[in-house]
Amino acid sequence: MAIPDYQTLMLPVLRLASDGNEHKFSKAVEELADEFNLSTEERNELLPSGSQAVFNNRVGWARSYLKQAGLLASPKRGFFTITQKGTELLATNPSRIDASTLQQFPEFIEFKNRKKEKGEEDETELAPTSEQESTLTPEDSLASAYNKLRSALESEILITVKESSPSFFERVVVDLLVKMGYGGNRQDAGRALGKSGDGGIDGIINEDRLGLDVIYIQAKRWEGVVGRPEIQKFAGALQGQRARRGVFITTSSFTKEAREYASVIETKIILIDGEHLSKLMAEHNVGVSTVGQYEVKKLDSDYFDYE
Repeated sequence: MAIPDYQTLMLPVLRLASDGNEHKFSKAVEELADEFNLSTEERNELLPSGSQAVFNNRVGWARSYLKQAGLLASPKRGFFTITQKGTELLATNPSRIDASTLQQFPEFIEFKNRKKEKGEEDETELAPTSEQESTLTPEDSLASAYNKLRSALESEILITVKESSPSFFERVVVDLLVKMGYGGNRQDAGRALGKSGDGGIDGIINEDRLGLDVIYIQAKRWEGVVGRPEIQKFAGALQGQRARRGVFITTSSFTKEAREYASVIETKIILIDGEHLSKLMAEHNVGVSTVGQYEVKKLDSDYFDYE
């Protein structure tokens, strides 16, 4: 199942605390993940910043909003417990608790008014026409915007690469491999790539800066889909060189048969299609520039822990 949004988590968080005991936040996250039957991948999925797991973040925001409404309290750092108001709300057997439910509590209204006075948008009002987006945490909203920008950038990169000349595409491949840590310096990589042309091999590049091993490369701007025969040809060329590793890079895509063939042969061949190529270029800053940076900070609880 999909990772629940932070408003969906409000009622489960409050129910978890309904026994009146102090609950450690990290333990509560584990219990809620079990309750929602989240997979290991869903539990470990990170925000784009990589600073925190998505599920942990959403449980944190659910807890924070319940605290702002006076339904939860924090008796000590990293713990939370239910309040009398929280117990009274659960006694009404609500089917759901969300931001609209919390509007009945003066503490929550005061919290929202403080945000408005500071010129902050409430995340539940970022997109009032979209039910899905109304459940986003601030980090979710940033992640959504980031992913849209990243997707548009990658599409633009791929279009531009496809329109480039063969020699420029060769330069792109060299720059990317060097940025990824292969080939030593760019001058060494440039001499290696594009000099072979031997039986389906376009170039040879060092796997490490010392040249302890090499990688054979096929780099082509293809118009159509790359099929199994092309991969077989490349694999045969690698065997002729007694090579153990190869990378096949194209601006188009690979057929299912081509990928299956590459996955079962003894020689290790990595297939990089146009979509993957554009992602790697964006990730390793090849052909892109930074137009702005936004630093997201959070409270350092350890700093305020005097006990």
